[in-house]
Amino acid sequence: MHLAYPAVLSALLFSTGLYGVLARRNAILVLMSVELMLNAVNLNLVAFDVWLSKTARDTLHSGQALTLFTIAIAAAEIGIGLAIVLAVYRNRGTSDIDRLRDTAEGHEDATAGTPPDGSADEKAEATA
Repeated sequence: MHLAYPAVLSALLFSTGLYGVLARRNAILVLMSVELMLNAVNLNLVAFDVWLSKTARDTLHSGQALTLFTIAIAAAEIGIGLAIVLAVYRNRGTSDIDRLRDTAEGHEDATAGTPPDGSADEKAEATA
């Protein structure tokens, strides 16, 4: 098999994963897209390792070893990532990335209806 076939497949998988990371709003779908990108890299590593091992008989298959390391890191990443997403979903009630980013940047929603002169603070103190 030529090296071009797995390389093209890997490029398509990586492009699909990149589109998923950039276009998706749901945090779980973003994590799935990151996993797709990592699998594309793993496919490239194994394909190039097999291609390079045909030239030298006594190789260590370092591409395959690095792929196993990447799979272990990806498993840990998805476990921790899903735990964080579930904790955020329980606290905020959503896993939408845009809403989470908006709430993390500031409290614009809490101060949206107050006038700039501070008269709302005086009214709140007078009623208390």
